[in-house]
Amino acid sequence: MNQTGIYEQLITQLVEQSLDRESFHVGERLLEAGEAATWLSRFLTRIIEIAMDSVPNGDARIHQQISLANTIVKWLSRHIRDDKLISENLLDSQGKILTALFDKSNPIAADLPKYVESIMPLTGLTQSELFCGSNVGVSLETEIKREILSSDKIYWLVSFIKWTGIRIFKKELEFFTRSGRQLKIITTSYMGATDAKAVEFLASLPNTEIKLSYNSNRERLHAKSYLFIRNTGFHTGYIGSSNLSHSALTSGLEWNLKITSQEIPHIIEKSLSTFETYWESPDFEHFDGEVESREKLNNALQEAKGSFNNSTPSFYFDIKPHSHQQTILEKLQVERELHNRYRNLVVAATGTGKTIISAFDFSRFYQQNPEANFLFIAHREEILKQAMGAYRGVLKNSAFGELWVGSNKPSKYQHLFASIQSLNNQIDALALSEDYFDYIVIDEVHHISANSYRGILKHFSPKILLGLTATPERHDGTDILSDFCNVIAAEIRLPEAINQRHLSPFQYFGIDDDTDLTTISWSKGRYDIAELTHLYTYNDRRVLRIIQSLEEVVTDIPQMRALAFCVSKEHANFMAQKFTLHNIACGVLTSDNSKDREFLQQQLRSKQINVLFVVDIFNEGVDIPELDTLLFLRPTESLTIFLQQLGRGLRLTNDKECCTVLDFVGNSRPEYDFSHKFRALVGKTNQAIAKEVKQGFPHLPLGCRIELQKNTQAMILKNISQATLNKNKLFNLITNFPHITNLALTLSNFLQIYPNITLEDVYKVKNGKFGGWSVLLTISKGQEIADDKKDIFSAYYRAINNRLLNCSSISYLRFIKALCDNNFLISTTSMDKASQYRQQQFALMCHYDFWDKTGHQAGFSDLAKSLLALKDKTLKAELSEVIAMLIQRLEVAEFDMPKVNNSVVDSSPLKMHVRYPKEHILVAFGDSTFSKKSSSREGVLNIAEANTELLFVTLDKCEKQFSATTMYHDYAISPMLFHWQTQNSTRPDSGRGLTYIKQKERNKTFLLFVREQGKDENGRTMGFVNFGPVDFVKYEGSQPMNITWQLKHPMPAYLWHETAKLAVG
Repeated sequence: MNQTGIYEQLITQLVEQSLDRESFHVGERLLEAGEAATWLSRFLTRIIEIAMDSVPNGDARIHQQISLANTIVKWLSRHIRDDKLISENLLDSQGKILTALFDKSNPIAADLPKYVESIMPLTGLTQSELFCGSNVGVSLETEIKREILSSDKIYWLVSFIKWTGIRIFKKELEFFTRSGRQLKIITTSYMGATDAKAVEFLASLPNTEIKLSYNSNRERLHAKSYLFIRNTGFHTGYIGSSNLSHSALTSGLEWNLKITSQEIPHIIEKSLSTFETYWESPDFEHFDGEVESREKLNNALQEAKGSFNNSTPSFYFDIKPHSHQQTILEKLQVERELHNRYRNLVVAATGTGKTIISAFDFSRFYQQNPEANFLFIAHREEILKQAMGAYRGVLKNSAFGELWVGSNKPSKYQHLFASIQSLNNQIDALALSEDYFDYIVIDEVHHISANSYRGILKHFSPKILLGLTATPERHDGTDILSDFCNVIAAEIRLPEAINQRHLSPFQYFGIDDDTDLTTISWSKGRYDIAELTHLYTYNDRRVLRIIQSLEEVVTDIPQMRALAFCVSKEHANFMAQKFTLHNIACGVLTSDNSKDREFLQQQLRSKQINVLFVVDIFNEGVDIPELDTLLFLRPTESLTIFLQQLGRGLRLTNDKECCTVLDFVGNSRPEYDFSHKFRALVGKTNQAIAKEVKQGFPHLPLGCRIELQKNTQAMILKNISQATLNKNKLFNLITNFPHITNLALTLSNFLQIYPNITLEDVYKVKNGKFGGWSVLLTISKGQEIADDKKDIFSAYYRAINNRLLNCSSISYLRFIKALCDNNFLISTTSMDKASQYRQQQFALMCHYDFWDKTGHQAGFSDLAKSLLALKDKTLKAELSEVIAMLIQRLEVAEFDMPKVNNSVVDSSPLKMHVRYPKEHILVAFGDSTFSKKSSSREGVLNIAEANTELLFVTLDKCEKQFSATTMYHDYAISPMLFHWQTQNSTRPDSGRGLTYIKQKERNKTFLLFVREQGKDENGRTMGFVNFGPVDFVKYEGSQPMNITWQLKHPMPAYLWHETAKLAVG
């Protein structure tokens, strides 16, 4: 091999010998188990093709090639001991290709050979082909007609449908649907391009279903996909640029790629799975051709064209919580029911649907308390009107609530949407008792001065207080959290909001500004403002770099609306002077000219100025949705303030494509935190943030991009590496703790003083074979763990690090807490039989958590002795503290599994929607006992005596490398449907496959457990989340089978994004 460049091929022995590793950099990676079968079979395909082609020409050539193929099949059959491989796959010696199979009785056509010839696609069923509208070759129109006539199901996904496009296939579609075959089409009202006549015609066809997205501001569907499904398994599809219009399908310069299930099955499978996921999505609504559907479509098309008459009655979309909103509602429930906190703060950027979440939350409360009195407080009339509309929509009650703001006065006080000013003016005169309002919402808490809303909180004591805010940090320094139990109940994170189209995407440019911040003083978590100001203003070099970058990145500076964040007033004024000298229209807003706020904002809106320089401590009042550019001209130490500032540019407007962010990054001090900033932008990915940076941020929200200059990337990676917590750093922090605070050196106090350090960080650090808080304290004092104590220290570390950090079941954590409190004695007195059984199961789980061996192997004659051996005052105190913190941070409510009339399952101690280490699940179903440890390593486990099968799903099977062939085996189609691929050997006519199909007849229970990947970003084995019992719906294929399961209860909302791989948002 002598050609330099990038490769992706298996290294053969010959290639390995020819690699000159001294002269060349050789990039290589290990083959992962999840992808090995695909890689090796693809490699053998090429080898076998070469071997077949090498058979000499002659009359017997085909016969010899067939004989060679059969020899290979026989060898494989012997090697894997599967006789069916021979009986099903030996080739007939005549060397023919099957092209059709039709019943001669009641034939589909009088002349079957002629019929087959008329419907067979000219490009065949097994090879890909590119249609690009050229003069030579088969036309797309002709081929699609044949595809229609030869299919059993048709799935089309297009942005818009024109009557001129449907007209081409009218005859074929009528024949297809009237012969009992199924047609499904998804389209939109996007830009008003769809012809209502075309949709109405399709809806009139038998066996035809149409789904439409009317909300094209959110669902900008641009895909064009034509899928043709055949019962024979020879599926085909066309993916490209052609919508259903005459010009696109005939004369336009369109490119469309034909794909086949025989050549690239994983692309066909992904296309079908994505279509099915869209079909189940509530964003696409059924069009039945009736009067109501037709009226809704025509109104949507007119609105999209800009000709909708607002005087006509408007139509409304069904208001349902999206998955990220449902997650927040569940967190609020946990805050109240589990943690007994009824003053809850929700943090989210403006425009992300906070008000709707509060309406859903109140709706739940209102159903249980129909007499409830309600108060919604905001600082602007516009917000109050919008909020009342949202509540009326969610509650489906157009008379709900009254306004109390300005000239609006309520007739009664039952359900109020009131301004803070109106309330404060009248609060002393109101003859309302302290407990009059059951539920109070304070919107945009950060905008309302603490004194004004605290007076109301002092006057009223509601059952529930809900605060909504864009930031828990206020510019006046007041602590909002103290009014809300000192806890943020829930946050709508940036990636979720962008994926759900609540916020605009961003393009972030990290630019090296050639400054050195390592010499700037650092105190109380931030740089010294005076020193930073001097560094940024003592010459023009940095300014020129900023202006040069603007010219390179921004399309047209005079059309830009930018907000620029400065370190101080002096810095802001300096920048404005320099920009003015370079003919860039700009303004300055600081506390010195706060009276000009509205004027300057209007100037920026109308592009009379293109940049407004603000000081971060004073930017809160700037509210300009049209902002399209943000300039970070100073390091923002607070992650909360950084996200608040970023949120100012992410408000959605009709003509905003994205928000351009220019962050000018200097050589930073090691204390400056880049990792949390980028983690907030990327979201949850289960891989280290340094890897995200190195790979160019492959997991950003939809439409977003981060581009780092080479020097910037190197500096950031160095910073992240320096900030990564290792053993020495942790020891230093522990040793210095008494010099920083008077608090006692406990684990919880340590994590309170260092909020960026997590429990996982502490337990990731090992000293020898084990770690843990007590170990770290001992070593930091220069002492050693005694030899006779090492086994118990190791057991505690195993339990906490490997098991308890992976468990989110409140019932199990409470059991461990009670065990600690009771000095490891199990008490079953005054318990009913069910509780005693659960206690025994939990005790056995605990045994395996600590010892990970059978009782005999661990040296214990019974379970009670195993637990009593855990007595150790120091370690017990550590365990109690860890359990308290784990309980405190729980965000998911557990509940009983739906009953399935199976005594083992119905009495199981496992709860729904919480995470368990796999070992807990094996104990719960009797595969691990005190005398026998389970050897289960597979993704399925049959519990024969319980007539139950456990399905263990790992969503990302190849963690180190993206694999298109394994990525879409297992995923959620909808909150109630889950697509699962069996093991490769499973077939529908025997064994396990037949058991799945005959689930109902055999009264078998299947339980689904799901995890994101095998290891988390810290290298710990991940636990499985209990999705509960599932029922068989349908299957496709054989060896493997693709099965659709129906859940008994909707899957947990917090896992939707990872599980619904093919959904959007």
